[in-house]
Amino acid sequence: MRFLFVFLFFVSCAFANDDQTLSGQQWLEKVNHAMKSLNYHGTVVFMRHGQVDTMRYQHTFENGIETERLTSLNSPLREVTRQSNEISCLYKESQQKIETQHPIDRSFIVNLPLKPERLHDEYLFAVAGQEMIAMRPAQIIAVLPKDDLRYARKLWIDTASLLPLKVEVYGLDGKTLEQVLFTDLNVDLLNTHTDADQTAVDKSKHHQMVSQAEAFEKSPFELKKWPAGFEKIFFIRNTMQKSRKTVDHLLISDGFSSVSVYFEAKSEKSIEGLRTLGPVNSYSRVIDDLQVTALGEVPVQTVELVAKGVSLR
Repeated sequence: MRFLFVFLFFVSCAFANDDQTLSGQQWLEKVNHAMKSLNYHGTVVFMRHGQVDTMRYQHTFENGIETERLTSLNSPLREVTRQSNEISCLYKESQQKIETQHPIDRSFIVNLPLKPERLHDEYLFAVAGQEMIAMRPAQIIAVLPKDDLRYARKLWIDTASLLPLKVEVYGLDGKTLEQVLFTDLNVDLLNTHTDADQTAVDKSKHHQMVSQAEAFEKSPFELKKWPAGFEKIFFIRNTMQKSRKTVDHLLISDGFSSVSVYFEAKSEKSIEGLRTLGPVNSYSRVIDDLQVTALGEVPVQTVELVAKGVSLR
């Protein structure tokens, strides 16, 4: 928590010299609306796990359908498209295409809660100073957790379009875990259509994908402990095509941070304990003939708490 107090001091000083009329919560609400409703494109740099990936980004919104597209500028050349909650990845060189479905809409740039006012017990939303990002004035909003079960982050918000220009996520030690940065951004204020609109799906397909989620309450598992502010988002029963093995997936989230809980039959290769890869931590344990793994971009104690909170009904 030492980093949090230092960060709070910095934010308080910046805020004292900044005359702002919007609260941190109001900024986040406006960002949510702008990200979904505007047509915009630009170049985005993703810095994760010590790697840098530069991609062209395009976002459109038409007839209630949101479409995002990322096109890599470096090898391996690929194009990732999200149409509402359907995601596809096309590898240019091999022409291999992988399609997945996700029961909720998740932005490629940043995850934000739909109702940030529900998280005042878990986070402090602080209005800090302003900086220039991609030659555009940006308002800094700090999202500071009030416990050690989630990561702090900062958003640099374009004051003109209210779109996020930069996002940083920090570990408990204050070090930057990942960063997303627009090096240029173009907003279509007239909402004229771009080529991403040609691949938009109709609403009936969107509803069909959402209906694939099942009720977790009907599963043989029970989650007794999880961090405050987290909610059960969806539960899906998946069958792996090659092995025909069933893997159940429960997603819980507070809007900023998410944890996936996977349930599968125990095998000779089953593992237990903690594993870490960059900002992603996972914790596995065996219950009778079941292996449970909690995984997410959250601190170690969070995935351990969730995994140990699972029991059989």
